Amino acid sequence: MKPLGPIPHGFSAMDGILQIGYHPVTALVAAAGATPLFVYSRQMVVARIAALRAAMPAGIDIHYAVKANPYEPLLRVMSEYVDGFDIASAGELAIVRAAGIDPGRVSFAGPGKRDDELTAALTAGVTINLESEAEAERALGIATEIDVTPRLAIRVNPDFELKGSGMKMGGGAKPFGIDAERVPALIRRLIAAGAAWRGLHIFAGSQALSADAIIEAQGHTLDLAARLTRESGAALPRLNLGGGFGIPYFPGDEPLDLAAVGAALAARLVALPAELAGTQLCLELGRFLVGEAGVYLTRIIDRKASHGEVFLITDGGLHHQLAASGNFGTVVRRNYPVAIATRFGAPVEEEASVVGCLCTPLDRLADKAGFPRAEVGDLVAVFCAGAYGASASPAQFLGHGPAREMLV
Repeated sequence: MKPLGPIPHGFSAMDGILQIGYHPVTALVAAAGATPLFVYSRQMVVARIAALRAAMPAGIDIHYAVKANPYEPLLRVMSEYVDGFDIASAGELAIVRAAGIDPGRVSFAGPGKRDDELTAALTAGVTINLESEAEAERALGIATEIDVTPRLAIRVNPDFELKGSGMKMGGGAKPFGIDAERVPALIRRLIAAGAAWRGLHIFAGSQALSADAIIEAQGHTLDLAARLTRESGAALPRLNLGGGFGIPYFPGDEPLDLAAVGAALAARLVALPAELAGTQLCLELGRFLVGEAGVYLTRIIDRKASHGEVFLITDGGLHHQLAASGNFGTVVRRNYPVAIATRFGAPVEEEASVVGCLCTPLDRLADKAGFPRAEVGDLVAVFCAGAYGASASPAQFLGHGPAREMLV
């Protein structure tokens, strides 16, 4: 049997039925009307934000990366507990505005911003994280046309990377950000053009579970920001340290030592370079805040055997959970945390693969793993589904459409 990933802490069972936020999943599915269904736990999200604030030095802002999960009821919760939001498109700007979030709390990163997106963001008062000198000139030109003072920051392509990260976003040639050595001149250009200078965004990588790697990257980020500030001759109002905090998905993964990261950052702030004395620091996190708070529920609609192997066929699949199927950035497919939600905690009785309803062999949610014997009608739970699930999967593939979503 192949091992399953670790189920996050915070879930329990009553009479063998998985509970989310003290609600049995059978009741949640009944309330939703059908499966497949994403369920997000408000309690777990709030607890994670509280734990993060307790571990980090006082005064550091927490920003939420909307791309992780843009579900509007979830954004409304986040607006009560975080200090800012990062978006990556005009579509996400519309989503956060629909959730009642003040655009002044929003920054906009991402390469390839269209003129209409820049116009919408500048009109709303969003801070633009510029990804190139050409984008800077377009933003300045649009701001002049619509007669607004643009709020502009610079995303830096640093000369280092976050070691062990799932996706490396800095170091070497990258489509993201402006190479560090070109940043001071652009800062001076923006200020001379009359822009509201908003600071630097330095993001080196994502999904790191090593505290040492994050500590090292944060140290390099502070040093780089101080150097760029000194070379530009302009005070730095804000430094977005990025994030990169990972969550355990796969067998053998261990949770990030959050206390170690916070302690090291606190020690660095005691000896903060003089150039950063008046700088507001922030962390920008997505999956770390919401990933473990989400569960994807799908129902077994067929049980079959083929050449001695058992297949549990569900009404869900990779069209909602691309990452769990192993088709979203992983090189070697490994099992996510998956369980039979209506036999939660029951002993392993058989080896089975959980597969979806799509006509492709890629549609596999669990591969040859150990489960209690499950039958047609049982619910399967895929954990760590709160980030890069519903919005990062091809919901329209083969015409099956999106899953339902629910916040409890």
